[in-house]
Amino acid sequence: MHRHRELCERAVDPLEIAAGLEAHGVTDRTAARFRHKDVFSLAEEMYARVPRDGDPGREPTAPPAETTGVRGAWAGLALLPGAVCTLALLALNATTGATRLAVGIGGALAVAAALRTTLRHGPLRAGEGPPAPATRLWVWWLLVYALLGDGLLNTALAGGPDAGLPLATAPLVALAVAVAPATWCARLFVAGARRRLTTSRGLAEFASSVRPLLLGSVVLFALALAVLLGLSGAVLDQDVDFAGAGALGVLLLLARLLTAHGRTHAPAVVLGTAAAAEALAVATVFAARLPGCAFLGTPVESAVDAAGVGVVPGATCAVAALALLIHAIRTLIRASAHAVADCPTGGAP
Repeated sequence: MHRHRELCERAVDPLEIAAGLEAHGVTDRTAARFRHKDVFSLAEEMYARVPRDGDPGREPTAPPAETTGVRGAWAGLALLPGAVCTLALLALNATTGATRLAVGIGGALAVAAALRTTLRHGPLRAGEGPPAPATRLWVWWLLVYALLGDGLLNTALAGGPDAGLPLATAPLVALAVAVAPATWCARLFVAGARRRLTTSRGLAEFASSVRPLLLGSVVLFALALAVLLGLSGAVLDQDVDFAGAGALGVLLLLARLLTAHGRTHAPAVVLGTAAAAEALAVATVFAARLPGCAFLGTPVESAVDAAGVGVVPGATCAVAALALLIHAIRTLIRASAHAVADCPTGGAP
């Protein structure tokens, strides 16, 4: 009680203390040493024993001010990457030659700036976990592959490239626009978890109630992304790899959701592995042209012959997304993932 006195004084219910104890590594086995059956039972006694803010004799803490305007700001900012990407694509289609290259570079920088601005606010804002600078590099590699990878792999298997690579702009436009539903789905998950944190009667009850909320938010985003991929493909008159682009979108959402809750190591490792797998697939096809190295390209060629060129990003991102989903189910359903982090959306923490 002395070690966690500050936590007990600020807690509004026993579950908040239980979440804080869980975050500090206290388990049911530890609670048993104090003659309690679980962490929640221990937290209830600590909640009853320690005076808290708002008790008689203590000056109450003022509740946080309403920040409706801030909420409206981050919700509107979520539309910015999609709008900037659409304008950049229109400008790209209206130019040719060197001007087209300059517009493409400028558009990419503008989209990157818009995305960074959006992710600095709202429920997808980075949490307090240790920084992972390489994560940004892996994300950009995966996006570049979504733009150029399938075309490069196709031409490499055909013996090229002999001419300019085809650009798959439809998936990138859909992914940029999907930042908005990703942000709103993340907000749905965060707000629902915070509500359950105040109503649950134990850590196990909280975990069982948050798990379907997490899965539902991911499925809702996947459905929204599928609709956007279909619309962008129809408008731009391009064939869209729903499996590859959809898996990539879900992978990026899970990575950012974990990062927003301070879990940065797993996203960096999984994104880096996915990027390396895609790079290796293309590299083996080119390496197969070397004398005596034809066998190196056989696995990729066989997979492409069987399922099409989209099998590389589809399988890679799907496996990576599944790995992050399993990790998210294990970590984001813990009360400590929501109780110890400040709410980034402008609402009550």
